[in-house]
This record gives sequence, structure tokens and C-alpha cells, in this order.
Amino acid sequence: MNPFIHFADTLSTWIGKAFSWCIMVLTFATCYEVFVRYVLNSPTAWAFDMSVQMYGALFMMAGAYTLSRNAHVRGDVIHRLLPIKAQAAIDLLLYVIFLMPGVFALVWYGYDFAADSWRYKEASWSSPARVQIYFFKTLIPLAGFFIFIQGTAEILRCIQCLRTGVWPPRLDDVEETETMALHTKEDEEDDRDLLHILGQDDGGAPK
Repeated sequence: MNPFIHFADTLSTWIGKAFSWCIMVLTFATCYEVFVRYVLNSPTAWAFDMSVQMYGALFMMAGAYTLSRNAHVRGDVIHRLLPIKAQAAIDLLLYVIFLMPGVFALVWYGYDFAADSWRYKEASWSSPARVQIYFFKTLIPLAGFFIFIQGTAEILRCIQCLRTGVWPPRLDDVEETETMALHTKEDEEDDRDLLHILGQDDGGAPK
């Protein structure tokens, strides 16, 4: 299981970081549009489509990466208080019942959606620039495919946790502030326990 989990985590991280550059493109395009619109009084015809496609690409293609980081929204207030095996059992059930069927539908219908768009070279009807969007719609089934791979890895991660009682490790990467604070608290508690043990072994207060 571990090789596939590591492969899926690595792939999702690479895809997520690659498409994170959409933020830079979106930022520069927006700044350029603001400048030419309000300073030069010459707005572009493509800025709206650019913002929609960059944000949409980031939103869809970062899904697998977010799942690999365990960062999707859940009822953490209750979930984190449960025993580890209970957490794994609940996650496994939700992945099988809700995530995987949804991802299958995204790939299946997304492929037809993208294929039709490619067939007649679809362009944006809401834009004066008539920007072609069939290549953008290709990201729909691709996003579902990558989430399927990562979802399979998460299912294997839950199964392994149910067997061993320990969550398999995730790749080191950026974390949310709340997660970093939780890990810091855990490290501080581990340090206090270690100092307490060393103090008992030395027969006095730890140095």
C-alpha cells in the first residue's frame, strides 16, 4: 500500500503546485486590466475570461492536492476527538459512499462534456473576445481522474490505519495555521514528557 500512497501524494503535490502558478497569471492579468481600464481608459476584451479560466483551473486541479494534505472541509471539532481507528472508519465510509461515486460521475460526464466542446471548438458566448474554452473544459475529467487516484490512496490509508492504529505519514509540505499550531502543541507535550522521564531517570529535576 505504501508505494501507491506515496506515488499518489507525490503526483497530487506536483499537480497542485504546477497549477498554483495560475494565481500569478490571474494576479498579473487583473492588475493589467485595472491599469489599462482606469488609467488608460482602454479595457481589454479578454480579462474576464482570463480570470474565470485561471480561477477555475486552480479550483479544479488543486482538488487532489488538497485531499492529499487532508485539508478539505470536515467537522474537525468532532472528528479530531474520536479514536484514531474511529476516524479511519468514518473517513473510509465517506470516501466509498460519497467521494468515489462523485468522482466517477465527474470523469464520466466530464469526458462527454469536454468531447462535445472539442467537437465544435466551443468559444465563450459571454465574452466579446470569443475566447476558445474547449481546452479549459478538458480539465473537468482530468481533475476527476487525479482526485480518483488520490481518493484511492486515501482509502488505502484508512485501511492501513484500521489495521495498525496509526495513520500512514503524509509528505512534508505547507500546512494550515491551525494544523501547524496543533503539531506545535503536540511537540511541546512530547518535550515535556521527555524532560519528565529524563528527570526521573536522573533522580532529580531535569537540567
